[in-house]
Amino acid sequence: MFHHNLILNVDSYKASHYLQYPPGSEYVSSYIECRGGEFPAAVFFGLQAFIQQYLLTPIQRSDIDEAEAMLHAHGLPFHRAGWEHILQQHGGLLPLEISAVPEGTVVPLHNVMLQVVNTCVESFWLTSYIETALVRAIWYPMTVATQSRAIKQTIARYLDDTADSRDGLPFKLHDFGGRGASSLESAMLGGMAHLVNFSGTDTVSALVAARRYYGAEMAGFSIPAAEHSTMTAWGREREADAYANMLDQFAGPGKVVAVVSDSYDLWHAIENIWGGVLKERVINSGGTLVVRPDSGDPKTIVTESLERLMRIFGSRVNSKGYRVLPDFIRVIQGDGVTRKTIPEILQAMKERGQSAENITFGMGGALLQKVDRDLLSFAMKASAIRIDGRWQDVYKNPVTGPEKKSKRGRLALVRDGNGSRDEVTTIKLEDLGARDNLLQPVYRDGQLLQETDFDTVRARAEL
Repeated sequence: MFHHNLILNVDSYKASHYLQYPPGSEYVSSYIECRGGEFPAAVFFGLQAFIQQYLLTPIQRSDIDEAEAMLHAHGLPFHRAGWEHILQQHGGLLPLEISAVPEGTVVPLHNVMLQVVNTCVESFWLTSYIETALVRAIWYPMTVATQSRAIKQTIARYLDDTADSRDGLPFKLHDFGGRGASSLESAMLGGMAHLVNFSGTDTVSALVAARRYYGAEMAGFSIPAAEHSTMTAWGREREADAYANMLDQFAGPGKVVAVVSDSYDLWHAIENIWGGVLKERVINSGGTLVVRPDSGDPKTIVTESLERLMRIFGSRVNSKGYRVLPDFIRVIQGDGVTRKTIPEILQAMKERGQSAENITFGMGGALLQKVDRDLLSFAMKASAIRIDGRWQDVYKNPVTGPEKKSKRGRLALVRDGNGSRDEVTTIKLEDLGARDNLLQPVYRDGQLLQETDFDTVRARAEL
């Protein structure tokens, strides 16, 4: 089993920083915020997973030895005495306190979401040392969760406009991104972050993460579905047999099965196989067939596929005046699906009188991989330092980059008076008064202070 050396989970320059602080430094307080981006607010998520995976295991002398040898060879100083102190006086557990908003909380941009401070004066340098690991551990699941939630809002809006209800919303965006993620850990964290908002996934490792870190017995669901190889293995002339076999194996009352249908000619598959030789079986299966067109311009392909299926199988008009396929047949679009194309597809459907009830989206690389730290401009900055017993503000305010101005002092997050959960304000800790600070201690000196379960996270992030 690979042993993770926390001392080496860092950017090189951090190794020299213990020599750079002013004499008499005792405590450094830093915070994390989103400084901008195309979403108005961010879903706070992922801290508990990081704490459980990395901060509850003590560092060992072998970690210190390894880090010293490696960083010296790398050209940097190494704070052997600082790490020895943590090993001997703190049992190898980090003397830090991390406070944060509750996981699942939707925090408007430009507000403090997390604050970290050392709990031992000898480890004043440790607050900033953890930045590399901490920022990476939360920017990624938070950005995935935030994008996923924004798409949920988009789909909900189109359901409100064109469907009888929002029923089915939790399954309208399915995670196809497992193979497109940069690593297994990324797939676990990103896939789990998507499940904060939706219940459909094909990323099995996300289920493992949700169970391991947030106690979710089963966080997501899927259905039997075809891939191109299992269809094309039958040969072009036996395509109908391949589809019939899918119905033999998986169709039935209450069951759902998805079949990719564009291996050769999507229109032939819709008109002559699903709408021809297998038509009666589709109608009478008692379950639902989900047809997957998988190539071409998504707006055109989806709306045209729906038109043809409605012509063949009929449709009903719902209370909003939009057409809905019979319950036994639906469409899933899993190609070219992004936060930009989903509203375009739904709008094209709306303009042709097709309800959003007819479709589910499968999203892969765009969901788990095409995100970066700049999408919400995540940053961790020091905002206060105690030198010789006196706290003072720490901040940056670059003339050449005013958007990078940082906050000053030890911070708190409070709700505004009107009770709306999205209305929060960052204030200085000394101005808190009788108000509740939404930043609550989550980790201190090697202990997870409060554990959040996945259902609670989901409830907080709900639209």
